[in-house]
Amino acid sequence: MAKPRHTIPVKVGDSLELTVETQGSSGDGICRHEGYTLFVPDGLPGDEVTGEIVKVTPRFGVVKVIERLQPSPHRVEAPCPVFSECGGCKLQDLHYDQQMAFKVRVVTEALQHIGRITPPAGIKTLPAERPYGYRNKGSFAVALKDKKLQVGFYRQGTHEVADSDRCDILLAPVNAVKENIRGLVEKHKVLIYNEKWKKGFLRGIVVRHSESTGETLIGFITTKGRLPKPFLKELTNPEFLERYRVAGIVQNLNDKDTNVILGNNTRALWGQDRFSDELDGLKFRLSLGSFLQVNSPQAVKLYEIITQWVTPGKGKVLDAYCGSGGIGLWLARRGLSVIGIEEFPDAIENAKESAKLNGIASCEFLQGTVEKHLPKIVTGESIDTVIVDPPRKGCSEEVVEAILKIAPERIVYVSCNPATLARDLSRMEPYHIGDLVVVDMFPQTQHVETAVLLRK
Repeated sequence: MAKPRHTIPVKVGDSLELTVETQGSSGDGICRHEGYTLFVPDGLPGDEVTGEIVKVTPRFGVVKVIERLQPSPHRVEAPCPVFSECGGCKLQDLHYDQQMAFKVRVVTEALQHIGRITPPAGIKTLPAERPYGYRNKGSFAVALKDKKLQVGFYRQGTHEVADSDRCDILLAPVNAVKENIRGLVEKHKVLIYNEKWKKGFLRGIVVRHSESTGETLIGFITTKGRLPKPFLKELTNPEFLERYRVAGIVQNLNDKDTNVILGNNTRALWGQDRFSDELDGLKFRLSLGSFLQVNSPQAVKLYEIITQWVTPGKGKVLDAYCGSGGIGLWLARRGLSVIGIEEFPDAIENAKESAKLNGIASCEFLQGTVEKHLPKIVTGESIDTVIVDPPRKGCSEEVVEAILKIAPERIVYVSCNPATLARDLSRMEPYHIGDLVVVDMFPQTQHVETAVLLRK
């Protein structure tokens, strides 16, 4: 029997008056017209708008807001001058309390619809005390438009740079260093990479800064070649270096046609190829691409939650996807024995160096994929707790199966993607959710950080 054909009630160019009902996980508003789903970028629940249909598919359409007839009661003024263009912060115009409600709803719906899991009653939240000026790392794209240098983040859904002299979620020194570099790039006419023609030199700028130590690391992502000597001479003037406590300036080579920001080869141009950071007295040495949470105050809160969940255990802790060793070193400082696994070589080197710096001898760090090392650990160690903090794609089936063979007393899953979190939790029988906390690591954005405790 043939499937019934559904008539799409709109076409491109139609103008409609609509009320935005809710938000999708992307942060876009959602409403329905005659049962047909319409996504409304820049729409918030409660907005009454006149919109034009700009895209139609069998399952959904997209609406461009022409006029906002009645604003949502939760709408606020976004401070960013390029908020409507930049793809970085989708929620600046939503009251912060409602941002947290949105993130809880995204996690709840992912558990229900993707994982077929009943969410725990009253999901806990840890809002940020500082919703702006928190991010300690800025990765900026560069481009030329009408012969004018553009430095910033990509416009939503494009590779066009939304040029701005500031980003409100970044730490102030990150913005200041970036703008100083902009001036020097313009002054010394550094050749900018053209993504369309695959030609040019400077592809991006990375600035990392520590509030606790005051140190800064500057990185230039380039194709093959060298930065002009006069540019470097002016960049390394003592006044600038001292003002921002610059620990090092590095060049990262990336001459591949790829969306990945960093290449595999990094060399120091001045100073060191890493800088110092500190979380509640725990010292870290970090290279340009090594992972540590970008929101330091919220990272401390996250680590404390994990500590509360893990410290009843007496056996070893396995910290999969350990990055630069943040969670593992935090727990080892509390007396636990930790094995960390990380694929990125520089991050493992940083983790080992940080362990020595803090006088921690109870951490073992293994370089390589989690898939490579877990099968060996299954038969070789007594693991009480497994911690996973995977990238957005979540855990592979191989990793989930290996964890279940280890059969730890508890699993702690730290996730930056509710969809893959829900999928992975559904695979982890016979474990169930013992606790769940939404930690707002990324205020003003649609990104959601979740920590889950699983018990047998």
